[in-house]
Amino acid sequence: MGQSSSSTVSHTKGGDLASSFDKFFKDFKVESKIISQETIESIRSRLKEGDLPSAVSAIGDALREIDNAPLSIAVTGESGTGKSTFINALRCMGAEEDGAAPTGPIETTFERTPYKHPKFPNVTLWDLPGIGTTNFQPHDYLEKMKFREYDFFIIISATRFKINDAQLAVAIKKMKKNFYFVRTKVDSDLYNLRRSQPNKFNEHEILQRIRNDCVTRLQKANVSDAQVFLVSSFDLACYDFQNLETTLLRELPAHKRHIFMQNLPNITEVTIDRKRDSLKQKVWLEALKAGALATVPFMGYISDNDVETLKDTLTLYRVYFGLDDASLKIMANDLHVSVEKLMANLKCPHLLSIEKDDESLGEKLLRYVEIFCSVSGGPIAAALYYSKIYSLQNYFLETVVSDAKVLLKKEEIFKDSEDPGQTYLPQDVRNENGESEAVSA
Repeated sequence: MGQSSSSTVSHTKGGDLASSFDKFFKDFKVESKIISQETIESIRSRLKEGDLPSAVSAIGDALREIDNAPLSIAVTGESGTGKSTFINALRCMGAEEDGAAPTGPIETTFERTPYKHPKFPNVTLWDLPGIGTTNFQPHDYLEKMKFREYDFFIIISATRFKINDAQLAVAIKKMKKNFYFVRTKVDSDLYNLRRSQPNKFNEHEILQRIRNDCVTRLQKANVSDAQVFLVSSFDLACYDFQNLETTLLRELPAHKRHIFMQNLPNITEVTIDRKRDSLKQKVWLEALKAGALATVPFMGYISDNDVETLKDTLTLYRVYFGLDDASLKIMANDLHVSVEKLMANLKCPHLLSIEKDDESLGEKLLRYVEIFCSVSGGPIAAALYYSKIYSLQNYFLETVVSDAKVLLKKEEIFKDSEDPGQTYLPQDVRNENGESEAVSA
């Protein structure tokens, strides 16, 4: 009798969770989902059947796959095309920072060279020598460069794509790997044309001409389905980088989308929102895994363990969105404002500080839960005991996202706001942790 009752409870709870699971994931576009549709269906089916242990196991497997996923990106092109500058831009690094890929008009790459992301060691960008600088045929070149290790290839040119680029693309396709053509330095082309032909200048028409010319030349070289993206490595928010980002996300395996999104710099609100959506899914899956087998009801207090968990969560979110203390110090230096003035415009650094004598940290956190639930309409899966921590993690995430969007407009906010008497360092003066160092006069 008891066993039958337990089975009924599991089926009821599983059905509720399956319904919540469907409702949650249907709101995300394909390129934003961090688990495959096959995995989604498998977990939903197990929840619906009331097989909660099996569902929890499948969620755990999916989370481990996401957390451990490596991402290797191969970047190749002739000397002077801006390969290294592009790699540095993806790694959110300036050319003069320690660990940056060396830049310059002279070919500096004769062997494949790995550059790990400074915050995400699972992400490696490989700087490959241009095929024209070697004596290898395309197939042999790919074998020499260990093509099987890369998730996809980016073939870069600063002018017209050459026959070597096209032959390399054909060879990559035969080996069933994805490749993307990136035409760099379009900002320089536009600047020169604006100066030389100010009366005829039309940015949209010029960009379309450049794009069409690249595609036409590649088609003549038997690359029929060429995708060409126009990019400025000094301003990724402009031109086609957003389209490149969308295309890569759509074509990457689902479990690698999360690490790819966290790797990207905060260049637009769309990019920031995609990072948020990726993290929201991860928070949801972790909460679902924690709550599916639990019988503990929603607690009306915050434990010390909860506080430690939330501190770690907030630190992680700030790192993901470039709002950690080290990043803010660098940003403040670049903007010629004090760190205190920069942080005064943000909310996330103060989320866990106690500002009222009559309110404890636990009470403050419970107030955040109330705020989140009033805005979101309450916990998505009311049957789960984890609503408190889930709500706080989401509240923290939304706060960090809001701050990241504020800093997209940092030049406007801090225009003409240099602090008198404050000494600022050149951008390239950094310690081993990437922080600005004090310099004695």
